[in-house]
Amino acid sequence: MIVVTAPTSHIGSKVVNNLLDVSISLRLVVRGVTKPSAAIRDRTEVVEGSHGDASVVGHAFEGADAVFWLAPPDPAKTLEEAFIEFTRPAAEAIRHHGVLRVVSITALGRGTHWQDRAGPVTASIRMDDMLMASGAAFRGLAMPSFMENTARQAVSIGKEGLFFGPIGPDRKLPLTATRDMAAVAARLLGNALWHGQEEVPVLGPKDLSFDDQAAIVSDVIGREVRYQQISFDRFKQQFLDRGASESFAQGYVDMYRAKDEGIDNATLRTSENTVPTSFRMFCEQVLKPAVASS
Repeated sequence: MIVVTAPTSHIGSKVVNNLLDVSISLRLVVRGVTKPSAAIRDRTEVVEGSHGDASVVGHAFEGADAVFWLAPPDPAKTLEEAFIEFTRPAAEAIRHHGVLRVVSITALGRGTHWQDRAGPVTASIRMDDMLMASGAAFRGLAMPSFMENTARQAVSIGKEGLFFGPIGPDRKLPLTATRDMAAVAARLLGNALWHGQEEVPVLGPKDLSFDDQAAIVSDVIGREVRYQQISFDRFKQQFLDRGASESFAQGYVDMYRAKDEGIDNATLRTSENTVPTSFRMFCEQVLKPAVASS
């Protein structure tokens, strides 16, 4: 039995579909108003409630061979609450029930001099440490920024021909599509033969600057799109205006500042940690339709 948390998220939903394609028995921990489709519910066992709740994970993890763990971002909370306190009951349930394997979504940066000052990166590394202390075999899938972050600005791209961010336009960074994160996670969850504890980088095929991204988006949608750098103060205020806590907003400033300084470039790209979805492919299949419907 494999337990999938956050099964309706960008990554979690794809993990579920990948595992169902190979007929693996699944238990889904479902919270909130977004529910899996009836077709998926008919093929899985559903435990309702938050996977940050001790009673929910205590029930959900009983008899589990493996757990897919994703701490959902909650801007209203502090980073400590959103990552560490949210995960604490799960780590205890993993230990209590003797879950054999855990696959977690985390961030690049472990072992770098940014590790302790990179907001959500720092929090996710601390979260991983707590999960590893449970004694389960562990793989932390460490990602850079998601390609989906650019797609979230589809309305601005479509109406203004602009997308925005605080990172310098020439800084080349790795990007990853959530579909590739989910594919790696599903392969690990479906394989009972691995042991030990480590973090596994998951990098798209090419580092790109934001100006590089703008050129690709322009080519794919057929009109000029530009990247506009904004100040870190404005970036932070955008979070605060949407109701984020001071801790969450400042944490994202710290993380993006670390990215601008090179935290994501510290990981060496290899054939083993490179995944196939290019940014151009993502734009053709995801961003272009999103812009057209915006």
